[in-house]
Amino acid sequence: MSNVCIVGLQWGDEGKGKIVDVLTDDFDIIVRYQGGSNAGHTVVVNDKKFILHLIPSGILHPGKQCVIGNGVALDPAILLQEIEELKRLGFSMDNNLYISDGAHIVFPHHKQLDLLLENEKGNNKIGTTGRGIGPCYTDKMARNGIRVAELYHPEYFKGRLKNIVEEKNKILVNIFQAPPLSWEQTYNEYLIYAEKMKPMVCDTVEFINEAVKGSKNILFEGAQGSLLDVDFGTYPFITSSNATACGVSSGVGISPKQIHRVLGVMKAYTTRVGSGPFPTEINGELGEHIRQKGGEFGATTGRPRRCGWFDAVAVKHSITISGVDSVILTKFDVLDDQKTIKVCVGYKFGQKTYTRFPTDLAALPHCEPIYEELPGWLKDTTKMRSSKALPVNAKNYIRTIESIIGLKIEMVSVGPERSQIIRVS
Repeated sequence: MSNVCIVGLQWGDEGKGKIVDVLTDDFDIIVRYQGGSNAGHTVVVNDKKFILHLIPSGILHPGKQCVIGNGVALDPAILLQEIEELKRLGFSMDNNLYISDGAHIVFPHHKQLDLLLENEKGNNKIGTTGRGIGPCYTDKMARNGIRVAELYHPEYFKGRLKNIVEEKNKILVNIFQAPPLSWEQTYNEYLIYAEKMKPMVCDTVEFINEAVKGSKNILFEGAQGSLLDVDFGTYPFITSSNATACGVSSGVGISPKQIHRVLGVMKAYTTRVGSGPFPTEINGELGEHIRQKGGEFGATTGRPRRCGWFDAVAVKHSITISGVDSVILTKFDVLDDQKTIKVCVGYKFGQKTYTRFPTDLAALPHCEPIYEELPGWLKDTTKMRSSKALPVNAKNYIRTIESIIGLKIEMVSVGPERSQIIRVS
């Protein structure tokens, strides 16, 4: 029996959805443990692209059970749209999706406040997707949220929702001069959602722990990336949940002892969406070339991603926080046409040199990367399926990264398709 956690080691968008899809055959249950519809996991099967926001990527495999854990900020409208789209595409959704009755719910007032608060920041925007995730988690921590189980007690739900929306309306009207929201409309709408979700809602803490006792193999699927983690990322330019392996126990309700292995996913270069420090960012023509070749546009928002060289300092920080055992390298083929490839091995800030990722946001935006330069391989790797077939310089790039981060690279992804994977020997 082996339970594995998949985490992103950069600022998200590392290709975790594809890796979960590739690994799913070895597992019985796939569990999403944090984040919300601000995440977008992309999987390509036979040239057909699937973008999943809330449902674990394992849903694309018949016979697998998928769980949305209590740590997820659940938007019922988006979830139900996703379910209907998967059904339309021929995927069975009968008795294979479980929704935690303890997950906090995203409401219209969360989305409205998300957009208004972001606009208020002017040039200091964080880069939120506007999906209401931050305000939902804010209410959770302020003990002012509503969980899935409450939807099934209509009078209790009505009273709580009425009080909360009236409180939010004071902020919307008096501070932002925005129109008030109707709690009655939201109430009626969410009762319909509740009825549609009801067959899938259960105590997922009990479900997962019983599965552990039954020696089921469980894959825990993280969203976003470690450098966006609310505690260990580039605060305040982060997400609102624990995107590292640290979030599994609280987001699912199992003991940390039941996570037997942590796999980290990272691109062969680095990207991030929205604002925040990015020491290895490449501006100009080369940055745009990598963006276009890598299709670096947000799966959720469509926003262009900022692109940069591989940042080993940041990745080593992520590895430490989650106790990563081995890593998977994605988007390797995007660098196929580069004559020279850079790897950041340290930062320079004034007279100080960092070899560990600094938490000081006053320093990080002004750090200059210290690079090692490697010759590119200048060959198409997209059709290669064996590490022996890789060009010498491609193998050297892999070995160099392994040496710097101190971990074995298990797999290399050389394209978006499920089949475009090289198992590294």
